[in-house]
Amino acid sequence: MALLNDDRLLVVEYKGKHDMDTPDSQEKRTVGELWEQKSGGKGLFALVTKRGEPENDMYRQIASKVGG
Repeated sequence: MALLNDDRLLVVEYKGKHDMDTPDSQEKRTVGELWEQKSGGKGLFALVTKRGEPENDMYRQIASKVGG
């Protein structure tokens, strides 16, 4: 969790590549996305993984969510 400079709250969940499609991860994604939708623009949720693609590393996944 991180409080961003613009007062939004960022929640990041890391999952290994092999865990991204498990029922547990799907539930966390669903809950996180619902929380983000209901937050009135104050909350961001990102489920990130180390995908092995330099152009989409964890930093870029988070930056994309934050809008940076």
